[in-house]
Amino acid sequence: MRLVQEIMTKNPACATPEMSLVEVAQLMRKFDCGEIPVVYSLSDKKMLGVITDRDICNRAVALGLNPLSMNAEECMSYPAISVKKTTTIEDCCQIMQDNQIRRLPVLDEKENCCGIVSLSDIARFSEDYLAAEVVKNISQPSVNKSSIYISYNI
Repeated sequence: MRLVQEIMTKNPACATPEMSLVEVAQLMRKFDCGEIPVVYSLSDKKMLGVITDRDICNRAVALGLNPLSMNAEECMSYPAISVKKTTTIEDCCQIMQDNQIRRLPVLDEKENCCGIVSLSDIARFSEDYLAAEVVKNISQPSVNKSSIYISYNI
């Protein structure tokens, strides 16, 4: 069985809670991604949450707030759903499906953010049927879910 650490993007760009939304959006653009882990500091990568392009849209722009004057902490989802780097790809897919999410931060043995695994990683490195099944199940309509924390220690 393959593990998440084999397919994840290693050492992802991270934000700190006080980082402006402009800086977060610039990181998303620079690294061509839609989710940035939010960590205590760039030297202490313990996860606080994640911020997505959707978070910025729904928690700032759509509410008529000024995203130019907001920081990551004001829009992030916390605590975040994450997996360990030793989680199997199959278990990771199940977690994505259960929570209808496309990206998961990956934590090392010290609970530091060491990577991100995305649906595109699964599509590139896994069996075609697995990626198709995950996409199908993630794409189902869902009710509005609040931010929850689940850390899977599989």
